[in-house]
Amino acid sequence: MATIPDPHLAMVRPVSPRTPEGCEECLRSHSPWVHLRLCLTCGHVGCCDSSPLKHASRHAAGVGHPVVQSFEPGENWRWCYVHEAMV
Repeated sequence: MATIPDPHLAMVRPVSPRTPEGCEECLRSHSPWVHLRLCLTCGHVGCCDSSPLKHASRHAAGVGHPVVQSFEPGENWRWCYVHEAMV
């Protein structure tokens, strides 16, 4: 059985991280984060769902950008928040 590609991958664009030094919202509020995620539609850098404020998933839900990539050194996996699956 063939795997059907995630339709949200069509929203992936070449992006540059808007705040390469960390989570955009956490930096403004001086909040801690655990790991970082890069939005592959607009370049937003947000903190993961293990972080207290979960800015990456809030961004995905709030603006409709569902696909992120790990923004951790040495990691290159992608996640779709809508399908709750690696893509």
